[in-house]
Amino acid sequence: MEAALRGEHLTLERPSHVTDSRDANDDVIYLRLDYVPDIDENGHVIGYFAFAVDLSETRRVQEALRKSEEQLMQAQKLESIGRLAGGIAHDFNNMLTAITGYSDLALRRMKADDPLRHHIEEIMKAGKRSAELTNQLLAFSRRQMLQPQIIDVNDVIEDTLVMLRRLIGEHIELSVQLGDGLSPVSVDPGQLSQILVNLIINSRDAMPDGGSILIETGDRSFDVPYTSENHNTPPGEYVMIAVSDNGLGMDEETKTQMFEPFFTTKEVGKGTGLGLSTVYGVVKQSGGNISVYTEPEHGTTIKIYLPRVESSPNAEVVVTQPNELRFGTETILLVEDEDVVRNLSREVLQTCGYTVIEAANGVEALEVFKRTPQRIDMLMTDVVMPQMGGSDLAKKILELQPNIKILFTSGYTDSAAVRNGVLEKGSSFIAKPFTFGQLASKLKEMFTSE
Repeated sequence: MEAALRGEHLTLERPSHVTDSRDANDDVIYLRLDYVPDIDENGHVIGYFAFAVDLSETRRVQEALRKSEEQLMQAQKLESIGRLAGGIAHDFNNMLTAITGYSDLALRRMKADDPLRHHIEEIMKAGKRSAELTNQLLAFSRRQMLQPQIIDVNDVIEDTLVMLRRLIGEHIELSVQLGDGLSPVSVDPGQLSQILVNLIINSRDAMPDGGSILIETGDRSFDVPYTSENHNTPPGEYVMIAVSDNGLGMDEETKTQMFEPFFTTKEVGKGTGLGLSTVYGVVKQSGGNISVYTEPEHGTTIKIYLPRVESSPNAEVVVTQPNELRFGTETILLVEDEDVVRNLSREVLQTCGYTVIEAANGVEALEVFKRTPQRIDMLMTDVVMPQMGGSDLAKKILELQPNIKILFTSGYTDSAAVRNGVLEKGSSFIAKPFTFGQLASKLKEMFTSE
């Protein structure tokens, strides 16, 4: 005001407390105050005009925009990391196919008392452990093969509780509050169990001196105003799974990095940093979202929102894996751009008695198929290859021979490739890295089915 009386135009923006006499509550509003001097005809300041503009709504919109930009930047960052992780996992799985495959072949040809057998077994174990890590990377990058079913989330939680209680120990109390009449969701039940395990382990490690964990479920509905101001879950109908603990909590910097692969606050050797990134990837691939509320020294709540579906939960399906190897005489066209994987696959197929014709890419395979005089009973092809991918190759060969059996294989499953062929009628899929027994069992399943 003094500046205005000196003839200066002054503008201020500041919060102001407004008391509502009806409930005695203070509300904070943001005001822009303009002080304009009132000058007479002689140029003297004789007073000032004061103008106040309520900027509260503008501030709320600006804050919502800022949060949205931060969420978008974080999502883009995780998406970029996911692409990198998926590519690395794909390349590693090609190499691991050779490591575990050739180890498996060597063990099958070794005597039980061979002095080198123990070394080959250790190579096999290391290969399997490495495959587990690449599978977690694939989960984060949303390129793993999921097997979704219509399920009741409460059933999966109840089936997993015994294992969860064994994981946390007696110094931590685990309780559940499951919503009644929960709507069904479409999700891979095995991956949902893994999500629960990862979240519970994370909570356990945040409470070294003991504490409590609560698992909650319930139906939730979000409208546009709520989702725009609270979190980035799109409006809609969801089933919520919440895991809360009263542990150490996280600061803001840790929270922004918690879903990145290999990020961990644990001691060296105490964790891979892939637990929460796996949770993130599976939830996103299942069409869901995650929100996190945490305060240092006060604990953390992680809420997962999975879209509701209208169908009834599936009946329990028991999957049996054939153990006996089948030795056949069929002819298989093997298409694989990685030499080491193609050589291994050929050796496994020939060991099982199959006749193998090879090609290094889709274009070459189509030419080989057209000029091969004998009947080809199966196309076994990698999904991602240069020149022509497996899905396009399968479509062209099906036009030439509609009843041919098709087996897709890949170090990762890109969702577009899945939609374009992997799950079509008459086709099947085996993920890399695969062993002698897994490939032989898949062939038995396909050749003995109608």
